[in-house]
Order: sequence, then C-alpha cells, then structure tokens
Amino acid sequence: MPDATAPPVTPDDLDYELPPTAIAQAPIEPRDAARLLVDCGDGVAHRRVSDLPGLLGPGDVVVVNDTRVLPARLRLRRATGGAVEVLLLHERDDGDWEALVRPSRRLRLGEVVSPEHPVAPADDGMRGDSGDGPVGVEIGDDLGEGRRVVRVRTGGRPLLAVLDEIGDVPLPPYISGSIDDPERYQTVYSRTPSSAAAPTAGLHFTEQLLARVRDSGVEVVAVDLAVGLDTFRPITAARLDDHVMHTERYRVPEDVQHVLGRAGRIVAVGTTVVRCLEAWAATGEASGRTSLFIRRPYPWRIVDALMTNFHMPCSTLLCLLDAFVGPRWRVLYATALEHGYRFLSFGDAMFVSRSEPAAPTNRAS
Repeated sequence: MPDATAPPVTPDDLDYELPPTAIAQAPIEPRDAARLLVDCGDGVAHRRVSDLPGLLGPGDVVVVNDTRVLPARLRLRRATGGAVEVLLLHERDDGDWEALVRPSRRLRLGEVVSPEHPVAPADDGMRGDSGDGPVGVEIGDDLGEGRRVVRVRTGGRPLLAVLDEIGDVPLPPYISGSIDDPERYQTVYSRTPSSAAAPTAGLHFTEQLLARVRDSGVEVVAVDLAVGLDTFRPITAARLDDHVMHTERYRVPEDVQHVLGRAGRIVAVGTTVVRCLEAWAATGEASGRTSLFIRRPYPWRIVDALMTNFHMPCSTLLCLLDAFVGPRWRVLYATALEHGYRFLSFGDAMFVSRSEPAAPTNRAS
C-alpha cells in the first residue's frame, strides 16, 4: 500500500476529482466576498476574504505580485484566410516573443499572419521599435508543444498600443464564456503589463481591504513575476523528475528586500509570489529568470504563510501547495469541495501556514 505521506513522484500523486460544477465561471462581487478556507492545523475555519485582516497582525508583511495581464491573445488570419491564434507568453532578450500558436504545425517559418481588421499606421511621434511593414505577427522557430518564436510587427506603433487594439486578455481555457469587464481579470494593484495570466489570489483584494490590512499594522509590499506557460499546461511527464519548468521573469525591488529582512512573518498572496521570493532567497539574485520547481521536500527559506486559490489537478501549482502544507492538502481540498467552495481562477481561496520550519537564512538584503 502506497505511503500517503511520501512526496509526490508522478502526476497521479497530485490528482483529485474536480467536478466541472465546482469550477467558477465568473468572478464574485465584491471581490473580497469570496470564501476563505483557513487551515487551523487540527481543523478548518470558514471565513470570507474580507476577514483577512483578522488573520494578520503587527510584524506581518503581506507580499503581492503587481504584474498586469497583457492583452496577449491575438486572433489573426493567414493570407489564405485561415484562422490563427497567437498567445504571447514572454518577451525574449532579442525583442522576439515566445508564444503558443494554433495551428502551429501548419505555419511556415517566416510566414506573417495579420489582424482580422486593418490597423492604422503610426502617426509622427509614435514610432515603435518594430516598424517593419504593416501590423502583424511573423512566425519563427518551432519550440515544440505548440510554442513558436514570433516577432510582433507593430507598424511603427508602440507595442502596448497595438496589443490594446488587436488583443484580448487571455482567460484560462476552463472559463467557457467571457467577462463584461476585462479589469475583473486584473488585480486592483496591477502595474506592469507583462503576464499571460493573472496572479489569481490577488483578484480577491479591493482597495478598501488593502487599507484595512495596513490599518491592522501590516505592511503590504509588491514584487513582480511575469506569469507564463506553466500556468496553462498540466504536467505531462510520467515522472515529476522529468517535468521541465519554463522560465519566468521576476524582480524583488531593493526597498522590498529591506522590508522583508525585518518581517516577523511573510505572507505570500499567491503561488507566483512564493516562486519569486523563494527564487530570490535561493540564488541571492533579486531579478532575473527562474525555472524553480518547488516540490516536497523543499528547503523553505522565506515564505511563512500563503493565501492561494484552489488549483487544477496534476499541476505544478498543486505540487507547490503539497510542498508547503504536506499531504494535508487532500483533506483541505476534500473539505472545500464538500462545503461548495468555488475552484480555480475565479473561485474562492484558502489561507495556510507552512508545515515545516524554514531553513536558516538571512532575509535582509
């Protein structure tokens, strides 16, 4: 009989039954009305996100990810009229992009696909870096798994202006419809457009809730991690040892490093914050790219508590949660399903503390 406390080895060790009816298809209003399952160690408490200030106290530091979701889903056409979808994942150092492209295999190297509706050329004074012809996307090298290198031709306009005109915010594939207000898939504190998906635990915060958190003597600071491909794809390798994490850009500002150095307890809002902080703590590099795959047993260095949504089965996000709380996640997830919690990006949240003490480290920069 398998040891239920052993670390996960295969994706099946991270599997659970998620009924389609448990997947939230729309965000709740107001944001902080979402339910919050609090792990008390020997039991659980059923709260609302609006109750979060009561779980915090002086000396705590709450860390959020202030990345903003790009309008990165581009619906384009080949010269033959065939439909093409390009989802920009992250910008490379050379200015090209890594993207998910459908249908990838049918597109030739160097082929240019164009917006369904013409885009106006640049006006004087609005020159961008990619003024090489009309607006479109040039298809580059095949990276496998539907990924291609692409070059966005902006027609001389700033890239973000072009994406705002021809792109859509990419909702997760398990969301069957659309949302009336695209800002509802952005956090209220989002700043830098760089991500292919939202840091969804942060979607529960309102400006009023942030103010109440600060009023309870808690500092709130922001880091930046550009959410990338691993948010969209399940683990397909037969063994977790063989899973390759795609890199994501991250940054921990210097002033934030000083705040974290004097923190009593560090509370991460979302798994992206965990990866950002633990990448910094593990490498000493405050910015760069990380492919950190957090699995049990993991030598935790900095994060003490975590607020996070409920994740997909067989995902790297669930693997991170398993490393944080151990196999108890199964009890917490079963309890959430039994009590009608809403799962995934627009769903409810949980608040958990780390099951093992952190490794000795100097949090100060």
